[in-house]
Amino acid sequence: MKSSEQPGAFALEKDSLRVLLRAVEELEAGFAGLPALPESAGSAADSFEDVLLEAAARLRDNYPYFHPLYAGQMLKPPHPIARAAYALAMWINPNNHALDGGRASSAMEKEAVAEIARMFGWETCLAHLCGGGTMANLEALWVAGRLHPGAAVAASAQAHYTHQRISSVLGLEFESIPCDRLGRMDAGALEERLRRGGVGTVVATMGTTATGSVDPLPVLIGLKERYGFRLHADAAYGGYFVLAGNLAPEARAAFDRIGEVDSIVVDPHKRGLQPYGCGAVLFRDPAVGRFYRHESPYTYFSSAELHLGEISLECSRPGAAAVALWATQKLLPLTRGGDFARGLEAGREAALVLHARLADDERFVTAFVPELDIVVWTPRASGAVAASDLARRIFDETARRDLHLALAELPAEFFDLAGAGIVKDRDRVTCLRSVLMKPEHRDWIPRLWDLLDQSTDTVLAASGE
Repeated sequence: MKSSEQPGAFALEKDSLRVLLRAVEELEAGFAGLPALPESAGSAADSFEDVLLEAAARLRDNYPYFHPLYAGQMLKPPHPIARAAYALAMWINPNNHALDGGRASSAMEKEAVAEIARMFGWETCLAHLCGGGTMANLEALWVAGRLHPGAAVAASAQAHYTHQRISSVLGLEFESIPCDRLGRMDAGALEERLRRGGVGTVVATMGTTATGSVDPLPVLIGLKERYGFRLHADAAYGGYFVLAGNLAPEARAAFDRIGEVDSIVVDPHKRGLQPYGCGAVLFRDPAVGRFYRHESPYTYFSSAELHLGEISLECSRPGAAAVALWATQKLLPLTRGGDFARGLEAGREAALVLHARLADDERFVTAFVPELDIVVWTPRASGAVAASDLARRIFDETARRDLHLALAELPAEFFDLAGAGIVKDRDRVTCLRSVLMKPEHRDWIPRLWDLLDQSTDTVLAASGE
């Protein structure tokens, strides 16, 4: 962004560095009784600053994920307190596998995941952090496979691709269930498959990563009661929206019943303001901990308390991730109506405003009204092939103007092509996609729209469409 386009010059947040220094001194005071060590030669070397400055220069070769003009993929920086707390923990570098390696950070992890569980209405459960949503979903499907050996895993065609990959790793059969035109699992198609038997686990996607669609959880719960499968909620992206007060009725109804599933995955490193990697897996029945039971000749003897490695497939895990999450939730509690929840609501408001503008503009064709904070649309053209080409060119043109969007390949059925006079000469459409996950996006929609408007006019003028 040029300084002439917006008042003030952009600056990265640096106030937290001052507070971090005070926190490091507080940490240091707790170890003041130890014998002094010689100064590290590595930290005093002349090349230290040179290397770090070189790293900073290399990191400039990135999109501005921290800025509202980045409105593409689900990427954003962690909250300053998460960043500072993570850095603070690095002076200790705790390992949250066994209590030997991370007493304080293990306790902080247990407190943090308990608050996440309460967000879903669970006071008692088995839960821990993971390296991310992939590992968290792997653990959930691993437990499901142990409970329903030989049975298939079913997820929607818009579920994250990791479920099919994980099922293959675990030796579980995977089946894809069609979606409706709103990107949600087709409950009728699922029931048709359930009638044939052999399905042990159904994955409900609570916010697909392509469109933010929320599977019809109340209906899936009803099917679970009839067919007896295990129901897993992949809420890696959308889970925190359980706190949002501005969801449409169907999404609200789905999130209101998320506590009735058997397991939940949520990613604090997506909407939870955390650094990568920080995922969480939660099991409603703590008894599934029996599947994790294992022997270790040297790690679990420092305390009779539960070691997190005893309820996790991962071994060494960064205690810093737990410290960062704990600190963030202390500052921004996971409560409806609180500052954290208002940030979620701002992103959804931004998505609704952008969608309305697109729907009112004859140059574009929108998909369905966003359920969370992801908007998808395609340029109007003679056919799906031409629309896909225009989308790619607009994507490039907006990037030249410092507005960064994303592209997605979606089923043509998600768009009313016939109503828009677009020939369906392709089953899929390459469309434009925007994830408006920064609270600031709400106030920046006019600026984003101006850049999209200019870029679209430039591309259309050159194409003759």
